[in-house]
Amino acid sequence: MAARRGRVGVALIGADQPSLRRRRNLCKCLGVKISERLASGAPVFSFEFFPPKNEEGVDALFATVSQLKRFRPAYVSVTYGAGGSTRRLTVDLVTRIQRETGIDAMAHLTCVGAPREELTQVLTALRVGGIENVLALRGDPPQGTAVFEAPEGGFEHASELVAFVREEFSELCVAAACYPEVHPEAVTAAADLDHLKRKVDAGVSFLVTQLFFDPNVYLHFVERCRAAGIGVPIVPGIMPITNAEQVKRFIAMIGASIPGDLLMNVERAGADREAVRRVGVEHAVKQCERLLAEGAPGLHFYTLNRSTATTEILSALRGSGGD
Repeated sequence: MAARRGRVGVALIGADQPSLRRRRNLCKCLGVKISERLASGAPVFSFEFFPPKNEEGVDALFATVSQLKRFRPAYVSVTYGAGGSTRRLTVDLVTRIQRETGIDAMAHLTCVGAPREELTQVLTALRVGGIENVLALRGDPPQGTAVFEAPEGGFEHASELVAFVREEFSELCVAAACYPEVHPEAVTAAADLDHLKRKVDAGVSFLVTQLFFDPNVYLHFVERCRAAGIGVPIVPGIMPITNAEQVKRFIAMIGASIPGDLLMNVERAGADREAVRRVGVEHAVKQCERLLAEGAPGLHFYTLNRSTATTEILSALRGSGGD
């Protein structure tokens, strides 16, 4: 278990790093490696977004980024669409976010449907745009396909993608994902951990977890990782429950376990969507407070391109201590 950091509060949110600010002033478009922020020792906070389907959605996304900017995130990340369908838009969005808001941006990069040549083009475009950080993922099998197959000239595993990025674009900071409750395709928990170790050894600077709802799940996972020789920072991924239907989806999609008290409170709220949302936010606040108190290196919020729940959580954390 990680060492405790003490009180949770505003002092933890978006801690200033003068040297990093000076570096950005040298080139407004050049980002900062997230690994540098994590090395500072202060918890980092970040937000994940997905590429909108139309221009109105893009405008709404930038409004959300603007609303969340007051919490001084260390970075934001932008996902790919299904089957890697939004590669160009993802590159455009991370470049624009970083240029227009001054927030460092991390692009998702998957193996899905992408030969080496196309990956090289994407990474080159990111480099030209001043992007310093990528999240390397295998990606989900294409729709209608049960088993992932490597594209011709591409990669089958995220570890291969990590190694490729590190070899061809060594200046980039490479992150990867992990499942604290075991990847759904893993044969055993031990096999899943072995695969994660290979991925980290290929050149991963830090990990971001899939969502979970029990802090103990994360803490036990970190202990297992450390025992296996995985020493990189492991940032917990947070997504508050905002409607009852989410509970069923989370269980079905990734096998996330729901603590009994949370499930009971959601069921008690019934069809009252606002009551369910309050239950989800209150649980997430307690979850985040525990994680930070136990030494988590930060919090990564899966926002679903909305700001309300994340704003409420971070406002509560800000009000729980500090100056």
